Amino acid sequence: MNEREAQDALIFPSLPDATYQLLCAMLADSIPDTIGRMNTFSNAFRAEVVRMARKELKPELQSMRKAITSHRSEIAALKRDVKNLTSQLKAAQRQTKAVQTALPSGQPTVAKRASGQAFVFNPAMLAQMRQALGATQLEMASLLAVSPLSYSRWEKGQAHPRAKQLAKIEEALRMGPRVAEKKIRQAANA
Repeated sequence: MNEREAQDALIFPSLPDATYQLLCAMLADSIPDTIGRMNTFSNAFRAEVVRMARKELKPELQSMRKAITSHRSEIAALKRDVKNLTSQLKAAQRQTKAVQTALPSGQPTVAKRASGQAFVFNPAMLAQMRQALGATQLEMASLLAVSPLSYSRWEKGQAHPRAKQLAKIEEALRMGPRVAEKKIRQAANA
């Protein structure tokens, strides 16, 4: 007798061999059906629980999706604002550097002249010089070798020339009307 038969003899001691074999065969046939039915039931139960959970969570998920969408659009707007403010900050820093290099009065200057005084730019002075020469803004721009737009902004006081251009303006002021008119004609012919 093997070990399994010994165990079975202890469990079913009074059953004859034929009955025992028949009982084992019946149990063996019924177990797979029971397991199969349990798997089907468990799968159906699991599917129903998942369906109910989705049904319960659907309204909450929709509100969360709407919130996420609005948050994303707000983040994009904030990024645009940050970019805009960053560019404004850089522009302000550039202006601050320009002011720091200028005189305490805020006017750009050129190196000191022989008399010891620094040349200070004045938009009204530029307009007076142009009127004294009877020149147009375009002609004055060509005399100073700058764009007409830059010259116009200088004359209106909307912008200040750089140190290199201040030197040209000072030179034009010192050259006198005849020399200035001659250079204007030369620039127009060129």
